[in-house]
Amino acid sequence: MGDLKLYMLNKPFGLLSQFSDEGHKQGLGSLQLPWGKDIYSVGRLDADSEGLLLLTNNNRLKTQLLDPERGHERTYHVQVEGVPTEDQLQQLRAPLPLRIKGKEFRTRGATAKVISPAWPDRVPPIRVRKAVPDSWLELTLTEGKNRQVRRMTAAVGLPTLRLIRVSMGPWRLDNLAPGQWQELSMNLWNA
Repeated sequence: MGDLKLYMLNKPFGLLSQFSDEGHKQGLGSLQLPWGKDIYSVGRLDADSEGLLLLTNNNRLKTQLLDPERGHERTYHVQVEGVPTEDQLQQLRAPLPLRIKGKEFRTRGATAKVISPAWPDRVPPIRVRKAVPDSWLELTLTEGKNRQVRRMTAAVGLPTLRLIRVSMGPWRLDNLAPGQWQELSMNLWNA
């Protein structure tokens, strides 16, 4: 296969995690990224989510990162409606029963804590209800089911308003602006 490539993209809100458009939603192709067609995303972020998206032509790395048995960490900053109680945080930390795509599922334990990040406002902005405060959580999971973070926060009474993935495995988003990308070294990974 030629050179193995790995990129990190800060996926903006509203874009799909694929290069093609679908219906009225634009894909990553609208960003006019400079690499060829043999690059694919490692996992997904839905159109309503933002943040770190890995892209590679290394199928072995892609398979290893997505393998649920390996349990690679994914960390998210989640703006939620409401102020979390200690009981709600404990529920997020413990295995939580969810229904995903019609099947019962129990999450693995996660880490959950209240944070105060300095993310710039999203474009378009989140909906704001003056009578209901919002808070930010940091959640670290070792699995990635369909819309899992959103389902977890909703299950404990804290609906997600904004979701940003900030790390996956050893890679961190840091100061990469939405729509920006960088090539990563494969040396951080034993693939």
